[in-house]
Amino acid sequence: MPTVREASELGDFLRTRRGAISPDAAGLTSYGTRRVPGLRREELAQLAGISTAYYTRLEQGQSQAASDSIIESLARALRLSKDERAHLFELARPNPTRKRARPRKPERAEPGVVQLLEAMTDVPALALGRRNDVLHWNELGHALLASHLDRGAPGGPGRPNLTRMLFLDAHTRELHRNWAEEAATAVASLRYVAAHHPDDPALAALIGELSLGSQEFAGLWARHQVRLCSSGTRLLHHPLVGDLDLSFEVLHLPDAAGTRILTHTAAPGSASAEALALLRHSTRVADLNEAVMPVEHQSLRPDADVAPGRSLS
Repeated sequence: MPTVREASELGDFLRTRRGAISPDAAGLTSYGTRRVPGLRREELAQLAGISTAYYTRLEQGQSQAASDSIIESLARALRLSKDERAHLFELARPNPTRKRARPRKPERAEPGVVQLLEAMTDVPALALGRRNDVLHWNELGHALLASHLDRGAPGGPGRPNLTRMLFLDAHTRELHRNWAEEAATAVASLRYVAAHHPDDPALAALIGELSLGSQEFAGLWARHQVRLCSSGTRLLHHPLVGDLDLSFEVLHLPDAAGTRILTHTAAPGSASAEALALLRHSTRVADLNEAVMPVEHQSLRPDADVAPGRSLS
């Protein structure tokens, strides 16, 4: 039998999806002026082939877990996407034997994953945990998405989290040219993860932190949209190299921890490829300068006479 929280999540999801689909989109003829958008309860019940009373109990969390056939009928009537359908089944059929979760071990990138990322010198790449915590990033991945943070941040306390950065970090917000779209996708993905890991206290804490810290996050979370995005286009404006139009891919590793590898690439010969190459070159030059800086500082006096416009080299 669903818990109180699970029943509430199911009801909220059904209510928001019911309000998001018009009668015309659902195949119904609409007459006159409607006071509320979307479908009425009785209309959705009719489309799903169930009684209005039963659907009302289901939406209000007063009914036990529905059968697979009823959930499938509701998914069809609501025109749910593949991800939304999976989410609905997860909410409607909670595991009755689910026990209180044991304390989870801190997520980390396995040595082989770190080695793989470091070998990808020409590709910005990150290893992410299921909550979008950054477990590791290679040099170019760090330079692309978080050059304002310490390179070793993923290995320390309070490691970076891409979703938190998207909503609460000014640099990350300015980095994304289509921030609103990125934000909506991030929240829809987090909603999916939350349904599959309802007993994860760190995940619940992240959602609470973002809900309190960002009105935009709270508004998107209330929409109950669900979407997993494993590939697409990322539009960035990097402070060093300017605009980049990159393709991203999310690769899921076959482990129980849910580790993913996020990569970014540019179309060969494009302006974005040139910008990415410039960023890679600049990063390597910066590393070289940092390595030799102590020697240079020893050879220079603060009062050294240098003619205007002349190089020190």
